[in-house]
Amino acid sequence: MCGPWVELWDHRELLSKRNDAVGQTRRLLEQGCIVAIKGLGGFHLACDAANETAVDRLRECKRRSDKPFALMVADLEAARRVCHVTTTEALALESSRRPIVLLRRQADAAISAPVAPGLPSLGVMLPYTPLHHLLFDGAGFHALVMTSGNLSEEPIASLDEEIAPRLHPLAGFVLRHNRAIQTRVDDSVVRVLQGKERVLRRSRGYAPLPVDLGAPVAEVFACGGELKGCFCLTKGHYALLSQHIGDLENLETMQAFEQTLADMMRFFRASPRAVAHDLHPQYMTTRFALGWDAVEKIGVQHHHAHIAACMAENRLQGDVIGVAFDGTGYGLDDRIWGGEVLVCGYARVERAAHFRYVPLAGGDTAVRQGWRSALAYLRDAGLDPHPVLREVPGRAIDVVDKMIEGRLNTMDCCSCGRLFDAVAAILGVRLESNYEGHAAVQTEAIAERAVDAYSFDFDGDVIDFRETIRRLVRDRNQPAIAAGRFHNTLARAAAAACIQARVHTGLDRVCLSGGTFQNKLLLELTVEQLIGSGFDVFLHSRVPPNDGGLSLGQAAIAVKRL
Repeated sequence: MCGPWVELWDHRELLSKRNDAVGQTRRLLEQGCIVAIKGLGGFHLACDAANETAVDRLRECKRRSDKPFALMVADLEAARRVCHVTTTEALALESSRRPIVLLRRQADAAISAPVAPGLPSLGVMLPYTPLHHLLFDGAGFHALVMTSGNLSEEPIASLDEEIAPRLHPLAGFVLRHNRAIQTRVDDSVVRVLQGKERVLRRSRGYAPLPVDLGAPVAEVFACGGELKGCFCLTKGHYALLSQHIGDLENLETMQAFEQTLADMMRFFRASPRAVAHDLHPQYMTTRFALGWDAVEKIGVQHHHAHIAACMAENRLQGDVIGVAFDGTGYGLDDRIWGGEVLVCGYARVERAAHFRYVPLAGGDTAVRQGWRSALAYLRDAGLDPHPVLREVPGRAIDVVDKMIEGRLNTMDCCSCGRLFDAVAAILGVRLESNYEGHAAVQTEAIAERAVDAYSFDFDGDVIDFRETIRRLVRDRNQPAIAAGRFHNTLARAAAAACIQARVHTGLDRVCLSGGTFQNKLLLELTVEQLIGSGFDVFLHSRVPPNDGGLSLGQAAIAVKRL
């Protein structure tokens, strides 16, 4: 029989084929089973989103304790039953790209709490293969969890031979088809901000669609950062970004990165004469770039790359003021940056302002344990952390105090992401994070819109939040109001720094970039402050503001240096 066909397997044997396989899969999902389903760019793990037991079991299997799961629903009407959907969001959902769209959850949505713990939004997509449509036809479920078929931090499974070792431990059943997946690719994620669709994860449906740079450029390869791995090749007038590959922290994901690079170089006949990389010496991508032979190596500061990516996407030339707020970036002074206001073009960068440094103890542990950031900020503000961080054992606080005092595994840090971690811990929102941005996401989720803000100091080029921290401690018994005031404070601090930069440079164009600007509330408040101060503001839309867009900025800078 010609054409595609599907078959359903359990751990041991073939259970059914073709229409029988689809019908049996539908019944298994209705009964609360987890099924691995082969799609366009890899396997999904699926279960009934209303079945709390099934969702909990899926979390345990994937080792993904809190990070929200994506949902698939049958159509736009079904999406409106679980979320509020604006006209622009509906257009994104129904577009041919079929991304995951972040939507505000309906209060009475029949979705189990573990799908997106503690969050007011859900990531929703519509069916984008015939098999998806068949699964929903006459189904007893109204929404399926559809998450990538892998363990956390691994690349999505895409090959039939990966089923046994990688998917059988995660799912009781596998529904697969007889069409080979040529390219491993995850679902894309978008959010509507400022009335426009903005990409947060650029993958299926969006990559490798080119970004027009407006003029012919030299051919370069830019390898991006370590988190949210994505590389960029330039060819002719265009920047060609790869799909989202994942966090490049293990061998399997790095192998997927190298294979995708080889495929794209062959497909586009690219012959880079230079390779651009982040300055962080321990990034796997940096080591990979430095291992290339017979090409020029170009190191690019992390936050300069963020702003250059926003410039390139908006086809800006000349200098701009750049506000780069994110979690971690290796600075030109060998310290950790992330709360930056820059004056830069592609060929130059100058640091106009930055958050005040605090000593952060514990390296990657400090990123996961946000209370360590809170301890640093509380000590810096002259406050005793013990009564504020009551749920943290006193001995743990004392150990970190000693680490800071002796500068043991301690680095100075001015990151906006770590400031959010500190605020979340002080307000009792979250002491430890289980995924990147966890504390910041939950702080935004509880924040009430506020008309006022906390005091901060701006001395020379240093934005000092010590008074902000003192006020937060006083307000920690009303966390929603305090979180709202904190967001206002950050927006006003960014505007104040841009106004000072304009006085010195005459520039009135501002680019906003960095992962913290995925925060809808902060982005809207910052844009409002900047436009009210007479600035022209430029944002990302086709390229993520997070590290998934970093390689575009690296490529634009490398081309200019060449």
